Amino acid sequence: MPEASLRLCLKMCQIKEVTNQRLLPVLDPAGAACCPPLACEPLSSAGADELAALFKAVADPVRLRLLSLIACHPGGESCVCDLTPAFDMTAPSVSYHLKILREAGLITSDRRGTWVYYRVMPDVMERMSAVLAPPAA
Repeated sequence: MPEASLRLCLKMCQIKEVTNQRLLPVLDPAGAACCPPLACEPLSSAGADELAALFKAVADPVRLRLLSLIACHPGGESCVCDLTPAFDMTAPSVSYHLKILREAGLITSDRRGTWVYYRVMPDVMERMSAVLAPPAA
């Protein structure tokens, strides 16, 4: 096994051990959409599973608003300190909903000092909207 490959494997094992979370598969953003539009052909079982997890994450009004606030924020990213005041709930509750969106792959985050900044993942949003596209007339 090449040294670089071994280092990557060890790093992934350490990350998995430290975070105690399952690793999500990396999708090729340049590749084809995961699924054709629903009106064009039936979804495969794997495609339905992938999309169901994404749609389940945005099926909550708070998470849908969070996604919208992040996407509409100037610069395409938003600090958690800008998001929390928009809701009548505690900061830990807002963080929980952001975690659900992040684990689903809809947003990504960067910690900068004390604050965490969030960005929408446009390729994932495109996949979700592509499957809902109406059939071409």
